[in-house]
Amino acid sequence: MDYTQYLRPKNFDALIGQEHLSALNAPLRTLCEKGVLGHSFFYGPAGVGKTSIARIIAKTMDLPFYEFNATSLKIDQLRKIFEQYKNALQKPLIFIDEVHRLAKNQQEVLLPVMENNSVLVIGASTENPFFSLTSAIRSRSMLFELKAISNAALSELLSRACSESELVLDTQTREYLVASSGGDARAMLKLLEFAANLDTSITVEVLKSLRPNALAAGSSEAGVHYDLISALIKSVRGSDENAAIYYLARLIEGGESADFIARRLVILASEDIGNANPQAMTLTASCLTSVSKIGFPEARIILAQAVIYLCASPKSNAAYLAINAALDSVRSGNILDIPSILQPNDGKGYLYPHDYGGYVKQNYLSKPLKFVELKEIGYEKKMKDWLESLKS
Repeated sequence: MDYTQYLRPKNFDALIGQEHLSALNAPLRTLCEKGVLGHSFFYGPAGVGKTSIARIIAKTMDLPFYEFNATSLKIDQLRKIFEQYKNALQKPLIFIDEVHRLAKNQQEVLLPVMENNSVLVIGASTENPFFSLTSAIRSRSMLFELKAISNAALSELLSRACSESELVLDTQTREYLVASSGGDARAMLKLLEFAANLDTSITVEVLKSLRPNALAAGSSEAGVHYDLISALIKSVRGSDENAAIYYLARLIEGGESADFIARRLVILASEDIGNANPQAMTLTASCLTSVSKIGFPEARIILAQAVIYLCASPKSNAAYLAINAALDSVRSGNILDIPSILQPNDGKGYLYPHDYGGYVKQNYLSKPLKFVELKEIGYEKKMKDWLESLKS
């Protein structure tokens, strides 16, 4: 039996683990039931219900459903659908999985029909797609995040599967199925399906022979991957190289992608190390490029090198604090006029620093503001001393 298809929810009430989207008064469900849901994008871990929700939306709103994957989507396929429903009273739902991989020309084809609402576009991705979509598409869409499915919800789904197929599982077997699936309902049901095809008497030994390594690294806690990446970041920030390498190993064994880990290290290099060691950004950016081209198992070595380097680097969050302070100032309404000497169409009175040995005092703000507080740590101390010596 294909449990993933047989147990796919047909309506919001049957959907598990995403109550913030499926509950009676949840905004998404309410908009669907009123028939006024707009273009929407869903993102979250694998196997948590993104495609199921898209199909439920189509059924709830009584819309023809067309499913595509961005990696194989052809523009001509879209145009044929658009032409077919050009003068129809009913609009189709276009569902695009891996939507973050949409090319620019594919997005441009979608934009006119999104603008005139002749189709309903729903996208899904394991990554936040708003970073890869054009601003024009973002402004016409809503974004919904899905979470890893809790162990309690997975247990409920497993009970449904067992009752449908008359499988009997002991407590240890049920616990392994749930705990080893890492919040991924599809992964749990597929493991159950493979095991049931071998023998109606399913044991933990059989399950482990099919999946030796738990997707959640053996942890039964919901959201374990998010906990682990948080533990890795905090260990690096605290310069504990052994703890950091341990959590890196947990992430790798838990099935986390090398790209995801490397992206978080790039962010950390800027947020927590910054100009105390500017080379950290260069190294982690190189790490991200390398692991994306090489992949596991060799990527583990590149990630380990980056993690140890970051642990051994001096730490400064001055850049993080400075941009947050500046953003808070702008958002609170502190909008200053740009001095005339800095404006391209005026510029009268502007002093060209290179004509004065590299620095000359002049007002770059119409009133004094201070956001940057460089720290006396690593290379950042040299930067601070140099700036202070210039201005003194």
